[in-house]
Amino acid sequence: MSVTAALGFVASGCHAGVKRRRHDMAMIATDDGKPVTAVAVFTRNKFFAPPVGVSRKRLADNGGRAAAIVVNSGNANAGTGAQGYADAEAMCAATAEAVGCARDDVLVCSTGIIGTPLPMDRILAATPKLAKKLSIHGSEEAAKGILTTDHVPKEAVVKGSTFTVGGIAKGCGMIAPNMATMLAFLTTDADVSRDELQAILRDAANRTFNTLNVDGATSTNDTMILLASGRTGKPDLAEFADAVHKVCEDLTWQMARDAEGMTKMVTLRVTGAASDEEARIAAKAIAENNLVKCSWYGSDPYWGRLLGAAGSAGIDFDPDKAVVAYGGIVVSKAGTSAPHDEAAVADHMKNQRINIEVALGLGTGAAQVIGIDLGPGYIKENSVTS
Repeated sequence: MSVTAALGFVASGCHAGVKRRRHDMAMIATDDGKPVTAVAVFTRNKFFAPPVGVSRKRLADNGGRAAAIVVNSGNANAGTGAQGYADAEAMCAATAEAVGCARDDVLVCSTGIIGTPLPMDRILAATPKLAKKLSIHGSEEAAKGILTTDHVPKEAVVKGSTFTVGGIAKGCGMIAPNMATMLAFLTTDADVSRDELQAILRDAANRTFNTLNVDGATSTNDTMILLASGRTGKPDLAEFADAVHKVCEDLTWQMARDAEGMTKMVTLRVTGAASDEEARIAAKAIAENNLVKCSWYGSDPYWGRLLGAAGSAGIDFDPDKAVVAYGGIVVSKAGTSAPHDEAAVADHMKNQRINIEVALGLGTGAAQVIGIDLGPGYIKENSVTS
């Protein structure tokens, strides 16, 4: 169990026919149909999908509560205009009727192909079946139901001293730091106020999901939702925040390992920047640079591409002060090559997980991103739309 590990939650998943064969719908709900505290973080993409608009407005209007979340994969219901909003509302209404809660207490998410209307006949026919399948044992089925090009479901659980936090996520492409970077659904049985829960969720997102940069693309449908049943009472807030962070961190690395075409995962740290913001800008520029990503794919410690990306990022930059290290081994100082153990660096570059530091030598600003290499697998995955 993951998203149903916390007291008060049930889940299910099924194949409704949105996709040819694989699971393509999921539902998460309270076990009694009553609403609980709900918070979310949504995409900042201005071309957001109708489900994002519906769920965002619902939480704003109802004071932050939900009794159920309904999700379809295989079709993003994005770029679908007024009909898309009507279809998202229809999914909420059908879920409310099937679960036995108010429509205003249902949130909706979609993920998949952009610009194609939802096959509502199949979705509405499957919704009552999803509700009947709701169970504390349904977390894996729900995790399968939200996947698109993912290869494996992603689940995580952390048990605190008095509470549990669990979650599922999907995402392996069209991921860049601008929250929510994918779909993620978390639950807890801790009793935490809406404002505290929102702050904890946003902080966790910034420290985990927002550090993952697969391809620099921010999705139209990115949503992260956290539901809190309150069944186990008030937790130690520091312990609880740490648990939420750990669940998100676990899911983030699972997403990185499943990234489209991935052969290398890179923990890239930019240090010594003039500010944290400038460090973030430089780290993002490096992680999204196709020449850099290709060098990662080729296990090539091509430090010049890293500095070239940082130097063109529009931040304070002095090559005479810059230092680059792969796996803790300095390969470049003052904008030129530094004597180093080439065999040791080559061994490090053979790993699936690579550590790189670009130290700018200008201040105390620092940032970290998780980057992914660029190879034939990514191009093959994204050269077709279905």
